[in-house]
Amino acid sequence: MKETSLQCLLILISLLSCTTHQARLTVSPSSSQFFEGDFVSLSCEEDDSSAGWTLRRNTSRDTRAECEEWGESAGSSCNISAILLLDSGVYWCESREGPISNMVNLTVTGGSVILQSPVLPVMEGDDVTLLCKTKTTPSNLPAAFYKDGSLIRKQPTGHMTIQHVSRSDEGLYKCDISGHGESPSSWITVTDKHTTTPPPTSTPPPTSTSPPDFSCVPLSLFSLVLTVSVISSVCVLVLLVLLVLLVRRQVQRKTEWEELEMMTSRTAKAQVINNSQSEEAETLKQSQTSSTPH
Repeated sequence: MKETSLQCLLILISLLSCTTHQARLTVSPSSSQFFEGDFVSLSCEEDDSSAGWTLRRNTSRDTRAECEEWGESAGSSCNISAILLLDSGVYWCESREGPISNMVNLTVTGGSVILQSPVLPVMEGDDVTLLCKTKTTPSNLPAAFYKDGSLIRKQPTGHMTIQHVSRSDEGLYKCDISGHGESPSSWITVTDKHTTTPPPTSTPPPTSTSPPDFSCVPLSLFSLVLTVSVISSVCVLVLLVLLVLLVRRQVQRKTEWEELEMMTSRTAKAQVINNSQSEEAETLKQSQTSSTPH
């Protein structure tokens, strides 16, 4: 019973300690594609503070690796002085309590063309500019832009702006500069105006193999109060059930004890009666023996 009460208390404390704060992963320069050898800086930013967040990544060579394993820490940022092809992968911020930020898929190419597109999800109604960029020549060369494998348009300056984006603009984009090559593809996510927390931009990182715990998750005030109320009700119900079972057990033990005492008493009385009858029989036998003539 004490153990169950303690578990309920731990659940409530865990829920009450949750906050709605969530970090945002930013990339500088703001792009999801980079040339091999470029400098890249990633930061975990939060409204109140960046403390308590760890930058992690999944690539072809590591899983849930922290900044110290592949970059250089600089305050709340992690810098990669010369990014490599093997640095391509999914990056995200993770707190000690469990919540994670948006995830960013970075692509490093050894080619000569990249597409600079928004790293974070864009909101419906916003304007989005795409830049087709070469490594060794000016970035104002004519370029062709593609969405989901189909040609959208050709731009003489290498820039393309999508005005007032909508959900239909969400997709896989790439560009091509004649004589230089084609860029890798990048996914552009479009979110609703009322969405406060952007959805993940890539596959979530694998879950830890450690035992499950009551990790905090971003909750609204209403959801938090409702969850605490439900957990409290469940805990009270469990405690009441345990109390009833305990009382019934005590009553059962008392009844068994009374029955045992009654049986013991009956056995003792029967023994006394048997002893008395035995003594009377022995006395009668001796009396008969002494009265018989020799």
